[in-house]
Amino acid sequence: MQSFNPYTNKIIFNYKEDSFENIANKLAASQNAFDSWKKTTFSERATLFLKLAEIILEDKIALATIITNEIGKPIKQSLAEVEKCAWVCRYYAENAKETLKDKHIATNASSSFVRYAPLGVVLAIMPWNYPFWQYFRFVSPNLMAGNVGVLKHASNVSGSALAIEALFNKAGFPKNVSQTLLVTSKNTHKIIENKIVKAVTLTGSLKAGSEVASLSGKLIKKTVLELGGNNALIVFEDTDIENAVNTIINARYQNAGQSCIAGKRLLVHENIVEEIVSKLIIKVSKLKFLNPLEENAEIGVLATEQFAQELENQMNRSIAQGAKLVLGGKRDKAFFEPTILINVTKDMAVFKEETFGPLLAVTTFKTDKEAIALSNDSAFGLGVSIFTKDNNRISTMINELEEGAVFVNELVKSDPRLPFGGIKNSGYGRELSTGALFEFTNVKTVYVK
Repeated sequence: MQSFNPYTNKIIFNYKEDSFENIANKLAASQNAFDSWKKTTFSERATLFLKLAEIILEDKIALATIITNEIGKPIKQSLAEVEKCAWVCRYYAENAKETLKDKHIATNASSSFVRYAPLGVVLAIMPWNYPFWQYFRFVSPNLMAGNVGVLKHASNVSGSALAIEALFNKAGFPKNVSQTLLVTSKNTHKIIENKIVKAVTLTGSLKAGSEVASLSGKLIKKTVLELGGNNALIVFEDTDIENAVNTIINARYQNAGQSCIAGKRLLVHENIVEEIVSKLIIKVSKLKFLNPLEENAEIGVLATEQFAQELENQMNRSIAQGAKLVLGGKRDKAFFEPTILINVTKDMAVFKEETFGPLLAVTTFKTDKEAIALSNDSAFGLGVSIFTKDNNRISTMINELEEGAVFVNELVKSDPRLPFGGIKNSGYGRELSTGALFEFTNVKTVYVK
């Protein structure tokens, strides 16, 4: 297992994978931690999470540097990720108690209510693209609910994974309520099969999600899956064009486009496509590619050269099918130029497949009905952005678009206050908001006669 800096092309550190014996011992330690943690009060848990938020902000430069070195993300974007982790810690510290309190229901009993009891040890299988945020958005609600977390992170961000574990220890959490396993994907099944693990959450690819869901289903273990996305950005004639262009750039090119909720397919009304594309070309061409540790860096490398090669392949296949390259398109090892393709049709690779990198595919439409059909013509259903001033159109779009989230005149983004998740091949279950507190709890009915 190796952390590798994709910008410098140098190895950061080689990590030794946990043996099966170590895995079993760590899971046993997690169970012991749960036996005590579930008995703590919401106030005790909240105090620790508020302390954790303070420590995250105090250490944010060092933590952001770990992220940037491991995946090549511009440092200011890594800092934003770290700061968001502090936010989600505070959010659940402040809201879990009220949300999870007993719900009394009037029945024929002298007393009847619902109690939300924790399940136990929950395995979190997390990806590399937001190595801190992906785990914190899971672990904050679930530890506040009384569960404990075990992190199986992507192998290329093992440094981030161990730094997260160290943060919990530094904040004073009881030992092993949140711990890291250094395990490759091929051995993840050993963790899921362990009887101590009561549930699994995964953020990752469709293939990984299908395999985890299949094994967990066989073992009757609850899962939440947050998988890929092929989000559309739908721009209508009446939009504020400047806002739309700036938002599209942020939606597509932040984190070098390596995000499940990035806007990947730009659907533009044919009457304004030339204006939109010309403005995008001017602004996207000015994105600064610098050493990602420099404050002014705006676009970074992809996390691995292989990812850049895969994006290049998708681009070349689409060009062979008739797409036109109007910006970028060149690759240098893990760096892929910010790219725009126009004349994209729904049978092309960059329309049908998830493009995990800085490539924007532009397709035109004539009518609202056509725009809806194009957006829904996807195996994924994570989120969509629409740009319009027409309230009637907005109401129609909200009902007709097959997505887990609809954002109007804004990019799709995660917010601790709002549910996050998708439908179709984007997965099932929800993270964040109050609903995340219930995903891994036993909804226990109590009836006292």
